[in-house]
Amino acid sequence: QVQLVESGGGSVQPGESLRLSCATSGTISDHDVMAWYRQTPGKQREFVALIAAGEITRYEDIVKGRFTISRDTAKNTVYLQMNSLKPEDTAVYYCNLLTSSREYWGQGTQVTVSS
Repeated sequence: QVQLVESGGGSVQPGESLRLSCATSGTISDHDVMAWYRQTPGKQREFVALIAAGEITRYEDIVKGRFTISRDTAKNTVYLQMNSLKPEDTAVYYCNLLTSSREYWGQGTQVTVSS
């Protein structure tokens, strides 16, 4: 059973940065897809970014140029560097792991952007 544990959330002011981390209890391979999603109260969980085999990355348009997803397979960890944060980025951020057989979710970490 793989577990995902997010960390790095917090409260920041607009324009500041945060780096989220997602540590997996199991081994992730280059073939696994890891992603970040976010959710605000009353809304559906939405895609933010993913990283796949060959270090291919994809981003939701609203975060392109501000967020960067990366991973360290040696540490079984994926990161989300978030720069130039805006109030509308406020949400609970979830880590997602998609393997060839299963999908896993973390418990989420709160990010609040407010002046």
